[in-house]
Amino acid sequence: MKNPYSTQEVEAITTEWLEKVVIGLNLCPFAAKPQRNKQIKIHVTEATSDEAIMECLVEELTLLDHAEVADLETTLVVTPNHFADFDAYNQFLDVADMLIDQFGWRGTYQIASFHPDYCFADCEPEDDSNLTNRSPFPVFHLIREASIEKALQYYGKNAEDIPEINIDRVCSLTDEERRALFPYLFRAPQHN
Repeated sequence: MKNPYSTQEVEAITTEWLEKVVIGLNLCPFAAKPQRNKQIKIHVTEATSDEAIMECLVEELTLLDHAEVADLETTLVVTPNHFADFDAYNQFLDVADMLIDQFGWRGTYQIASFHPDYCFADCEPEDDSNLTNRSPFPVFHLIREASIEKALQYYGKNAEDIPEINIDRVCSLTDEERRALFPYLFRAPQHN
């Protein structure tokens, strides 16, 4: 099903989520600097099939591979027209991971996942902790492992506490804050 937003609107909505949720709530303590330095690319694909998404991921990982970190730190591949179903998205993550191996990028890149219906394996769908990985559209975050290692060294021994800190942070949001930060989770269903 085609989403009702233009590519530019999807990019703007994703940027707002990145700035207000990921950076604003400090869910990723390493994201603010690359965003300030314009080193985060948001690539919105119109793809509507697994095969087209695979091609897109390979293209974007290849671009990362040929770019200097100073120019391009990380990429968010946004798929607004595919993977509306979280289970299908989650299963595709295995395919994305196989691409990393197939192209020899294991240890160089990894993919983080975000989805409007994200649900951790040990959680119920309505559990507030899922908000840490809920985004307005399905997103594949292509990350340089060297950048993660560098950031973790800077963050120090407290880096292992980040996931729990993030869960505490999103679970402490008021209903009003949730509606402001995650408006896409509270929209009325679209009827055709």
